Amino acid sequence: MFTHLHLHTEYSLLDATIRISDLIEKLKESGMKSCAITDHGSMYGAFKFQNAMKAEGLKPIIGCEIYVAPRTMADKEHGIDNNYFHLVLLAKNLKGYKNLIKIVSVAHMEGFYYKPRIDFETLAKFSDNLIATSACLAGPISQPLLSNDYAKALEMAQKYSEIFKGNFYIEIQRNGMEEQNIVNEGLIKISKELNLPLVATCDSHYLNKEDAEIQEGR
Repeated sequence: MFTHLHLHTEYSLLDATIRISDLIEKLKESGMKSCAITDHGSMYGAFKFQNAMKAEGLKPIIGCEIYVAPRTMADKEHGIDNNYFHLVLLAKNLKGYKNLIKIVSVAHMEGFYYKPRIDFETLAKFSDNLIATSACLAGPISQPLLSNDYAKALEMAQKYSEIFKGNFYIEIQRNGMEEQNIVNEGLIKISKELNLPLVATCDSHYLNKEDAEIQEGR
């Protein structure tokens, strides 16, 4: 059974339309037993999501799509440091959840520049018991692939796989975008070359097909 591991709720402010109560009903209708919440840079919906999921006998997976600074959190130069990467983090257990809270808190309190950012060095300190995926077209591996820099993409994949120690997944999506199709080829090649597992996601921002127009007009 498919499980959403990259999903945004209304707590991804101005970027998604999924209400948690509606999501629960949709999961039940679809026969899904589990689901992740990975809102952009925040965990505002995590408590409500977990309680609502458990109340219906469903398994909640708490996560976040974080922003990774291109240099350090202290660097805040326009044109460079506002070009952050996306990375999806999922808590494996309570310790992972606490590390995720720490990462998101530090990103807001110390790394905020346009978005709440974390840097690679700080991310490495709190990577224990977290699962990471390479995220969307804004991810640290997809971005070099979009620039036709396979060597850099390979380097970044190796770098992240080392700090997450067997818990780093190459994320592929099928969203109809030509850029995605091109990137998927590189992602699959990297997965094979570094022996990294693949995970397929939808990067969901709305609940039903007919909601696309509303989401686009956000």
